Amino acid sequence: MKTVVMTRAGGPEVLEVVERPEPVPAAGQVLVELAAAGVNFMDTGVRRGLAWAPEPNPKVLGVEGAGRVLAVGEGVSRFRPGDRVAWVYAPGSYAERLAVPADALVAVPDAIDDRTAAAVMMQGLTASHFATDFYPVQPGDIALVHAAAGGLGLLLTQIVRLRGGHVIGRVSSPDKVAAVRNAGADHVIVATGGDFAAEVVRLSGGEGVHVVYDGSGPATFQGSLDSLRRSGTFCWYGPVLGGPGPLDIMSLPKSIKIGYAAFFDHIHTPDLLRARAGQLFEWIASGALKVTVGATYPLAAAAGAHRDMESRATTGKLLLLP
Repeated sequence: MKTVVMTRAGGPEVLEVVERPEPVPAAGQVLVELAAAGVNFMDTGVRRGLAWAPEPNPKVLGVEGAGRVLAVGEGVSRFRPGDRVAWVYAPGSYAERLAVPADALVAVPDAIDDRTAAAVMMQGLTASHFATDFYPVQPGDIALVHAAAGGLGLLLTQIVRLRGGHVIGRVSSPDKVAAVRNAGADHVIVATGGDFAAEVVRLSGGEGVHVVYDGSGPATFQGSLDSLRRSGTFCWYGPVLGGPGPLDIMSLPKSIKIGYAAFFDHIHTPDLLRARAGQLFEWIASGALKVTVGATYPLAAAAGAHRDMESRATTGKLLLLP
């Protein structure tokens, strides 16, 4: 079967398509045939050696996807051959077939197609965590969403709106504005660096926003601080781009609250994973949440997907298809 491996840490050129033996599901695992694999920014960090470094190369990239069950290992009773499933954080997902722990799988309803299921797992669950757990958005709250035209940003914008909040989205180029407005953002700011806070404060009635969701790295950190109102919340994420450096907690302004939103805290049990995913699927089936697949690539073109993602020229979710 075909898999995409990284031969060493580096740029997209280190990705290669190789043949590997068919996996056999161990106890507690499920063998699935891939329908679509999600491409995430964390995959580029793994490729550059910023994560999974102790794992020897060559190693298969990817953690997310959707497909159909081919076989189940000993002790698995929840799934059976023929079931449609999706998963999140199953390393090795850039492959035609893979063995996934049953606890990482969710059943996909008939109303949800494979590409949508693959596209919503990592980013949809992340957006859900940000807006419901890390900072439970209340009606009337104003949120600043960075990288609002990306797969995560578009979903987060919609979930904030579903909870009665308002969104100011920041994008890097004018051609991304329409997508963010279509997702429900009240205002969209075009800014490539940290010069956006004054406009955010103006758009929020002079007080600043209730919450900032910032995964854009150190360049936007100070601007995000300056965009918050008194007792506002700063949701920091995206370790691939690095942290802001050491902080003097006594220098933080306006009694703000700042923290790092860890993905697994939202779905730290299989039951929570399935409940949160089920909510996303319900929203999608009802039309309340729209998943934007920005581009699809053959599995063999994973390097091109990485280049496009890192260029910041894409909108929505990128998928690999076998």
